Amino acid sequence: MRETLVLNASFEPLATVSLRRAVVLVMQDKAVVEQAHPGLRIRASAVEMPVPRVIRLSRYVRVPFRRQAPWTRRGVLVRDRHRCAYCGRRATTVDHVMPRSRGGADSWLNTVAACAEDNHRKADRTPEQAGMRLLTRPFEPTPSESLLFSLGADGRAALPQWLARPA
Repeated sequence: MRETLVLNASFEPLATVSLRRAVVLVMQDKAVVEQAHPGLRIRASAVEMPVPRVIRLSRYVRVPFRRQAPWTRRGVLVRDRHRCAYCGRRATTVDHVMPRSRGGADSWLNTVAACAEDNHRKADRTPEQAGMRLLTRPFEPTPSESLLFSLGADGRAALPQWLARPA
């Protein structure tokens, strides 16, 4: 199912929602389509509309300030674009740079995406002890960046220029 980016009335990213939820918001006049998928349309007996990629709420929604994006395993994989931090192949697991058994936490700065082979090879050691080198350093994305990451690499490239950020 396609993900749709939801912007506040002030054009700040709020969340990603399913295509179905985005269409409901537009049909109820709670949101407007800011950008649509080219060439794709939704058709029903009484309505036809473009498939929304980005929608903007009609009314401003006050959101409590969030300093940090919540840490999740899926978020780490998406942040690292499903690429292993040790070899660059497809990653399916999350590895703790400082193992949990040695006091490492579930945090953005202590976790990286890893393929199963490298995760197993590193085991319960630090990368230095295992003789492995990190190709990319872990970083903590802002809440807005984490929403844009969740759209995927092709999704970010297809966003309007005023919203897309360099990868």
